Amino acid sequence: MIPHPAALALALVVTAAAPAEATPDPVPAADREVVFTVDGTTTYGTLHVPAHRAGQRLSAALLLPGSGPTDRDGDQPPALTPNTLAHLAEAFDRDRVATLRFDKYGTGRTGLGAYQDHPEAIDYPAFVRQAAAAYEVLRDQPETDPRALLVVGHSEGAMTALLLGGTVHPRPAGLGLLQPQAIRLLDLVALQLHAQIAEAARQGLLTPEQQHAIDTAVDAAVAAVRDHRPVDPSGLPPAVAQLFQAFQGTSARFVDSDDAVYPPDTAAALRPRTRVLLTCGTNDVQVPCATTDALTDALRRAHVGGPGRVPLSGVDHLLHDADHQDALAPAVLDALHRFAGR
Repeated sequence: MIPHPAALALALVVTAAAPAEATPDPVPAADREVVFTVDGTTTYGTLHVPAHRAGQRLSAALLLPGSGPTDRDGDQPPALTPNTLAHLAEAFDRDRVATLRFDKYGTGRTGLGAYQDHPEAIDYPAFVRQAAAAYEVLRDQPETDPRALLVVGHSEGAMTALLLGGTVHPRPAGLGLLQPQAIRLLDLVALQLHAQIAEAARQGLLTPEQQHAIDTAVDAAVAAVRDHRPVDPSGLPPAVAQLFQAFQGTSARFVDSDDAVYPPDTAAALRPRTRVLLTCGTNDVQVPCATTDALTDALRRAHVGGPGRVPLSGVDHLLHDADHQDALAPAVLDALHRFAGR
């Protein structure tokens, strides 16, 4: 049916008079200090929010550092300053993913907090609780989308990310497990020590008999720590003996509770189809790719989503390659982009 001319004219007038929809104002990228309290300790962190439109809700990632006194930037100053987590925040910014990273116990502004007077009492679950509290802080930020939260951990932080993936609410949409601690702690320590001993023998610094004796002493020390028996230092190099003495000293509670976690067992608690990236570097002597085999199989059985395990050619434990010693290797950036952009 042909419309009446008057009706057509009225429609044109009404259409012309409709106001244009306002475009939300742009908000520039910014960092802001975040403070939260967990188990009586005030924890300090940095929230990075990429450039976005006013009112827009963004995907957001909690970034978790590796072992030892590693701060919110991924550093152990002054000796080790690779800025691993700071570089990760920059990488996620390119995909407009907000990030939160924080000074865990024993680092930065947080320090030991409630454990200041009794550091021997701190255990690995305390660090997991601290990370879970940070996840809640990230979830509740006005710029973040609680349906699009990610947890991304490096090394030991990846094991913590796995534990959070099966316990926090809401469950994360994705987990980034970067060069993860994927076997029990003391098994990983033994593997690293055996590799160092083998390299010393290869260079002619140890005879085959000496290599065998030290390897045997290392295995005996691991068994002693697990059984809470004194370690016999007589067959160990001095530096290795000191390491095991520390495991039975101030760090004993932490080592015992960390070693109790077998990461492949934690995968069963993940929500099916959770997006998971697991990286391993072919030049990573601390966490060789083979150590992630059992975890990779467990993730497959848990029916999580991709991209899954991504081997990174020429990449070391700090996510560098030979041409990028002060930045994330291009292979790492590509894997993160594919993970964040899905």
